[in-house]
Amino acid sequence: MSTKVRVAAAALTLSAGGLGSIAVHEGNVNYVYYDVAHIPTVCSGHTATVTAADIGKYYSPASCKYLLKRDASSAEQAVKRLVKVPITQEQYDALVDFTFNLGEGNLASSTLLKKVNSNQCWAAVHEFYRWNRANGRVQPGLVSRRADNARDYATGCD
Repeated sequence: MSTKVRVAAAALTLSAGGLGSIAVHEGNVNYVYYDVAHIPTVCSGHTATVTAADIGKYYSPASCKYLLKRDASSAEQAVKRLVKVPITQEQYDALVDFTFNLGEGNLASSTLLKKVNSNQCWAAVHEFYRWNRANGRVQPGLVSRRADNARDYATGCD
């Protein structure tokens, strides 16, 4: 049986390790480029305020750090709104990373969230693995990221 403490998602905050995991998975590029899904991206996966017209534009390290924290906060707010059952810190971090990478809409409509909210912990773990594609192609980086998410989420399963 898991000895991890479960609390309402609304009471949790992304851990330093969780933020670090997002930063590692995203990497950091200080200029705007097209990611594997051909979306203009900068810094650590920031897409919200950049467009094709910004390709090549440079962002300072301080700007990138700010954008990472802001984008992680946005993902946190989505998890806090959508998760209705008590979860552990590690599960929260895994769901925030998932949401950071794929967006609130994908979490909201996912079978993963349905499994989380119906307390089907191990079934939720397996759902992470389904989210490993960009533009219809399996991406090695997403395979690794989802395995990390699944491993972290599983630490809270009985």
